[in-house]
Amino acid sequence: MTAFIFITGGVMSSVGKGITTASIAKILQVRGLSVTAIKIDPYLNVDAGTMNPYQHGEVYVTADGGETDLDLGHYERFLDVELSKNHNITSGQVYLSVINNERKGSYLGQTVQLIPHVTNEIKARIRSIASEGWDVVVVEIGGTVGDYESLPFLEAARQMRLEENGRVAFVHVAPVLILDVTDEFKTKPLQHSVMELRRVGIQPDIIVVRSTKPISSDVKAKVSLFTNVPQRLIFNSYNVDTIYRVPLILDEQGLGDSLTELLRAKVNEPNWGDWPKLVDAMINATEEVRVTLCGKYVKLRDSYISIVEAIKHAAAWLGVKPRIIWCDSEEVEKDPDVLTKMETDAYIILPGFGARGVEGKIMTIRHARENNIPMLGICYGMQLSVVEYARDVLGLKDAHTTEVNPDTANPVIDITPEEKGIDKMGGTMILGNRDINIVEGSIMHRVYGSLRIKERHRHRYEVNPRYFKQLQEAGLVFSAMRADVPRVEAIELHNHYFFIATQFHPEFRSRLTRPHPLFLALLKAALSWRRGEPSPYTGVTPH
Repeated sequence: MTAFIFITGGVMSSVGKGITTASIAKILQVRGLSVTAIKIDPYLNVDAGTMNPYQHGEVYVTADGGETDLDLGHYERFLDVELSKNHNITSGQVYLSVINNERKGSYLGQTVQLIPHVTNEIKARIRSIASEGWDVVVVEIGGTVGDYESLPFLEAARQMRLEENGRVAFVHVAPVLILDVTDEFKTKPLQHSVMELRRVGIQPDIIVVRSTKPISSDVKAKVSLFTNVPQRLIFNSYNVDTIYRVPLILDEQGLGDSLTELLRAKVNEPNWGDWPKLVDAMINATEEVRVTLCGKYVKLRDSYISIVEAIKHAAAWLGVKPRIIWCDSEEVEKDPDVLTKMETDAYIILPGFGARGVEGKIMTIRHARENNIPMLGICYGMQLSVVEYARDVLGLKDAHTTEVNPDTANPVIDITPEEKGIDKMGGTMILGNRDINIVEGSIMHRVYGSLRIKERHRHRYEVNPRYFKQLQEAGLVFSAMRADVPRVEAIELHNHYFFIATQFHPEFRSRLTRPHPLFLALLKAALSWRRGEPSPYTGVTPH
């Protein structure tokens, strides 16, 4: 029988519920339980696909083509699993389903209400995931207790406690803040968030206190007294040097034993495998590698969180410390000299959409190509790499993507046939896994060690087949193609130190215990480049 753990948050958003949820799932997984995680988002958007990254952060793409909340990325990276789009439940999905059912007459003339119809739909979606046979389903309820948007989900969770016969536990995550003036912990905001939770009929079983530094036993005693949670069930998630240490410190405090006791679950002794060793490598590495990320959403770095984590995974395996340098492509447009002043060992040209900052990305690609600096382009980064090559090598000075300039005389990047005529924005891109063939003998072949791969996508545009021959004759190598249609999936240069760009998003498949080969390859090249050694992939000498 599946057990359920509901994670709620108090006081403020972005307090760390996602990492706590992923950590709890990991703590149970290393004890031999089969665990999955669900993220509930109370907003009315059906999914995250149409949301601005500055409002929402990264749109995480699942293998089956879901455009989801970035917390699913944390769950996949911690558990090393592939989740489906159904693991992200939004108010928009729930209300849309209820309204469609009402229009079809599914409720047999009943007055459709929040309770029971909306709450039943929420419970049905959670139980649908549980029916896949998991030992534990961990459910993170987004937002904070007291938000009116969250109330139907909290009510559904309350009902599940009643219906699941003791197989439901509640974990509340809230900050204990430090008042600067007195340098003391203040627990009152956390107390009030628990009061709000009780107001909707939920008493937390466990509290995870978020803080900037470890709390004292006096603080824990005070939280216990005012929340009616025993001290042994209060845990502290304080700021650490890497998020991958969080499950370790929570487990050291006894959270795993407490959860399995609450759920009456039979478990094995925890087996963390390489996890602690890799975490230590992240912290203790001394040799540095500098990676510059060039894009237009760099002011909100959560917009590229999977890429940042993929760099960290590769660095941990190589035993080096990554220093990430953020490069705003709009700033490059204003002052191209910033590129010559930038001390870096590699560039990643980031994904994105639209015209803003495009010329700055193209300038950065040109700088990396002409100065022999290792570079990886992702999605839009690949498309703009083709534009740069067409302009500066082929001599097609007006070459562009029709996404930015529909009237360009040389549309080297054009909309894919299946995207033409689509008038709805949400969920209509080329999304999720696609099979890809790699060209034998290419750098991509060496990097992957395989001729057939599967990677995730999120795009509408492609390299225009009209220009295939010209680009290849000019030295641009098409090193990977879609298996089912003639579409370029990766390009590379063999007269460059390390230059690869992909239409797909490799970052979504990187894990701490299984780093993605492209990020490993980029960092290996960057390290060799920095040391002044020949490229491990092309033999080209640096600088």
